Amino acid sequence: MRLLIYIILGFLLMPLANASGEYVSYQVAGKSYQGYFVNPSPNAPLILLIHDWDGLTDYEVKRAEMLADLGYAVFAADLFGEGIRPTEVKDKKQHTGELYKDRAKMRALMKGAYESAVAKGALANNTVVMGYCFGGAAVLELARSGFDVKGFVTFHGGLQTPEGQDYKKTKGKLLILHGSADTAIPMEQFASLTQQLEESGIEHEMTTYSGAPHAFTVFGTESYREDADNKSWKRFIEFLDDTLK
Repeated sequence: MRLLIYIILGFLLMPLANASGEYVSYQVAGKSYQGYFVNPSPNAPLILLIHDWDGLTDYEVKRAEMLADLGYAVFAADLFGEGIRPTEVKDKKQHTGELYKDRAKMRALMKGAYESAVAKGALANNTVVMGYCFGGAAVLELARSGFDVKGFVTFHGGLQTPEGQDYKKTKGKLLILHGSADTAIPMEQFASLTQQLEESGIEHEMTTYSGAPHAFTVFGTESYREDADNKSWKRFIEFLDDTLK
């Protein structure tokens, strides 16, 4: 009897295994892309994560694993192509610039990543799309297209609306997390987006963090601000808890 009790106690005290992520090759319009997918359980809500202008890197993988530890499935998309991870500024501008000029392709790549996540077993009807910097701008592009998910979240993302676009088709609510010391995406764009969302009747929440420059969440960089990162991440998790039931 005592041995049985020890066995049961030992089992209960064992640490739970972490979800194991994997790199996933997939096709969009005949071209190969490589995302990162982690899924802690069959019923886990899905986060579609869109990368910054340097492509899918260890940073997005780290964020995906942080979310998986909280019980979310995450598909970190690749919008540049398998093996394309630019390191020079001119190359980063080239790859993002091509997508800014071809918005239909940008939307198709995100939808393709979403479909790949669903094909891997992720839930299709309980999703939030989020992104960093360039990825934030891409997330808003997807929101304007009328993509049917529960929410869209940007961290220090591009906020400008292209000429001829608006938020009248948007489904799901928006959470915008922005640094008020961001010189790359000035507060004029933040204010303009606020007005656009209000005029379109879109449920939204927009928060700024004092002293936070562009890319304030990126670990190990000069722009990183721990206080703003912690506060914005906390609000993001609260948003997920409220949105993904």
